[in-house]
Amino acid sequence: MNLPIKFSDEISNAKDRKLPIVALESTIITHGMPYPQNLKTAIEVEEIVRRHKAVPATIAIINGEISIGMSKPQLTQLAKATEARKLSRADLPLCLSNKKTGSTTVAATMICAKLADISVFATGGIGGVHKNVSETMDISADLNELSRTNVSVIAAGPKAILDIPRTLEVLETLGVPVISYQSNQIPAFWSRNSGLEASIQMNRLSEIADFINSRDIIGLSGGCLIANPVPKKDEISLELMTPIIQKALDKAETNKISGKALTPFLLTEIFELTNGKSLDTNISLIKNNAKVAAELSVLLNV
Repeated sequence: MNLPIKFSDEISNAKDRKLPIVALESTIITHGMPYPQNLKTAIEVEEIVRRHKAVPATIAIINGEISIGMSKPQLTQLAKATEARKLSRADLPLCLSNKKTGSTTVAATMICAKLADISVFATGGIGGVHKNVSETMDISADLNELSRTNVSVIAAGPKAILDIPRTLEVLETLGVPVISYQSNQIPAFWSRNSGLEASIQMNRLSEIADFINSRDIIGLSGGCLIANPVPKKDEISLELMTPIIQKALDKAETNKISGKALTPFLLTEIFELTNGKSLDTNISLIKNNAKVAAELSVLLNV
C-alpha cells in the first residue's frame, strides 16, 4: 500500500537536495491559540526555521492525506478551521481512513515525521502525566511515542499544567533521555525553572548532536527530549504561575472537563487569568524552540 503522504513543493525540493528539515506540529494552530495569532505565529515560526538554514515542515492531515509542509493558504485554512480533529496515535488511522482533516499532537507529529524521514521536531511543550493521575489515569501518549519513535523533540519541557515530577519519572522508566539545554534545571513551559534538577545537561548543540548520533550508532530505539527554556525576558516565574494553574485546574474539575478537551480548556483559562501574558510567553518559547531545532537539524545533516 502506498503511504498517504503528500509533500509540499518546498519539502520535495528539500528532500531532493538533502537539506535539513524541521517538523512542526499543527495542534498548536488549531487548539493552542486563537485566530489570528495562531496563523501569524505559524508563519513566523516557519520563517525562523528558514532563517536558520533549515526547511520547515508543518504537519497535518488534510482530507485523509498526511501533509508534510503546508502552503500559506493551507495554513490559513487550518488556522480558521473549527472542526479539525486533534489527533494522537490512536486517532490518526481513523482520520486517514475517513478522509477527514485533523491536527497532529506531539505523538502524531512524531509518527508522521518518521514516515517522512524527518528526525528533528520543534513544539511548545510535551504532554505527560496529568494531575490527580491516580484517579484519572490521564497520561499523554506523547511519552510512549518518545520511547518508540526515533525523532528528537525540542520543547520547553513538559506543559506546566502537568505533574512534571511524575512525567519525568515515566520518561526515565521508558528510557527516554531528557537533555536540559543551557540550564541545570528542567524548564516548566512558561517558566525557565521547575525546581527539578536535570539529570543530563548540555550547553552546546554540537554536544547534543553527538549524543543523538551515538544513540543511532548503537541502535537505541525512541527519540530524546531536548528541554529548551523560554527566553528569560518572556518567562512567567513558577511562583506566579503555580496558583494560576491551580485555579484553572480547579475550574476544570468543577466543570468535569477531561480527556482531549482538558489542555485547550486549561490554556484558555490561564490566558484569561494572566491577561494574555501566557499566550505571549507561549509564542516566545515556540519561536525559540524552532530556532534551536533548525540549528540542531543543520548539525545533524552534516
